[in-house]
Amino acid sequence: MKSPLLTLPGAVPAEGVDEGVAAHYGDLFREQRALADGTGFVDLSHRGVVTVTGPERLGWLHLLLTQHVSELPPHQATEALILSAHGHIEHALYLVDDGETVWAHVEPGTQEALIAYLESMKFFYRVEVADRTADVAVVHLPAGSIAEVPEGVVVRETPYGRDLFLPRADLESYAGKAGPPAGILAHEALRVEQHRPRLGFETDHRTIPHELGWIGGAVHLQKGCYRGQETVARVQNLGRPPRRLVFLHLDGSEVHLPTPGTEIRLADDGPDGRRIGFVTTSARHHELGPVALALIKRNVPVDARLIAGETAAAQETIVEP
Repeated sequence: MKSPLLTLPGAVPAEGVDEGVAAHYGDLFREQRALADGTGFVDLSHRGVVTVTGPERLGWLHLLLTQHVSELPPHQATEALILSAHGHIEHALYLVDDGETVWAHVEPGTQEALIAYLESMKFFYRVEVADRTADVAVVHLPAGSIAEVPEGVVVRETPYGRDLFLPRADLESYAGKAGPPAGILAHEALRVEQHRPRLGFETDHRTIPHELGWIGGAVHLQKGCYRGQETVARVQNLGRPPRRLVFLHLDGSEVHLPTPGTEIRLADDGPDGRRIGFVTTSARHHELGPVALALIKRNVPVDARLIAGETAAAQETIVEP
């Protein structure tokens, strides 16, 4: 779904999963600094929007999600996962309940598969699931923003800012009032700085929540059964995950960033050494320089010097080994 804000001055379209919104509006670092200062907004209108209504919506979702939502207070933001039977991450939902409806935004293009799964689990519960992507757009306001929120718009407020579920028809008019636009690359750079994983970027077909530090934030360890819980409990109680998410400070003398999937090795072993992980997201940060998130083997020493492709990298622990 192509955003009308791509017609704004300087807009350069994003590619890949984030196609449909702007990568940037001509000045990546200025846009990052604006977001860090609590000004401007990010157009996330390419993300999927799913709603669940009905009197049993919270109790029903509680049975399916990794998060404790049966007593979720109105307007309190949370996030949750849906796992496979083997505990691998399939969906990530960013939720808020407005007292009548649960609103969730999800990765672009994943809403159809999510809805198909939810529909298959309705049974006799009094719930209705709907794809609202065509008429509702997600807009992100950074932490500290004083931008006005239109009356009646559902807001998901987090430590990182506010996600607005805005009528898509109002997107252009709201952009004119919300301050300078920032592209998805600025938003991603701050996400990397904040060590926040993203489905499809930090995950692959075998990722489990412990590897990404999603325990607590998106996975509640004291709730009832859900699909994949056995894996979560086993890793929590008996072992450690096979991989761990790390933050990388990359050599700033390199012209090109290592792309997602770039293999990581121990620096002492050189570029022909054993593969110990891979880059998941890389970005140029306005203060930190080139940085990345990566998944590496759990037993790699926390002080080991790494190389991503041919780029030297110093690791910072996110998930303890």
